[in-house]
Amino acid sequence: MVTQAGQGIRMTSHTSAPDGGGTARRVVLASTSPRRRELLERFGYQIESAVMVADDGGLAPGDVSPEEWVMSLAYLKASSAREHERAETPRGVVLGADTVCVHDGALIGKPEDAAHAERIIRSFMGREHEVLTGVALLCPTSDKRVLFCDRSTVRLGQLSDEQIRDYLATGLWRGKAGAYNLIERLEAGWPIEFDGDETSIMGLPMEALAERLGAFCDSD
Repeated sequence: MVTQAGQGIRMTSHTSAPDGGGTARRVVLASTSPRRRELLERFGYQIESAVMVADDGGLAPGDVSPEEWVMSLAYLKASSAREHERAETPRGVVLGADTVCVHDGALIGKPEDAAHAERIIRSFMGREHEVLTGVALLCPTSDKRVLFCDRSTVRLGQLSDEQIRDYLATGLWRGKAGAYNLIERLEAGWPIEFDGDETSIMGLPMEALAERLGAFCDSD
């Protein structure tokens, strides 16, 4: 699917009843991202906040692929939350996630400051970059786990200096992989096209998650 600025974005879902029976799955979210919480709630999941989420800010990928790296970060977050769940009454499947962009073979995460955000945005203009979201599902009472990665391709057109300057002034680039949020930028009229799952670009691939979460829970 390709969505362009001005066409809007379709937030359709096959997961309004995640377990197929009308009762929402309960998920312990090992993420501080409000966008991931919003996605899960919008698609009908009951969310419990993880008591502890690992800080990955000082980590570096080393000699691993982008897919391995983003899944490792998702697992790190989920496993830190699971340890607390094991010590308490389990509240549901533990879910960790992480999103990175890949451009010219380089991993691009969250910008450090406005100048960094500007460099990222300018490097994306007129070219393609990939958005990878890694997800980890962990059982709170056993070592059962499922890890997967979803990939999308995004193309950003040309932006004027004024558009970039105005965007940086909003501070909306903070805490966002690649310095932008897809929905926000489409609504702002940025020239964006993409192939893949829009929810994955936003932080959680909801269709793939529903399929794997359903199988994960049904096999318990």
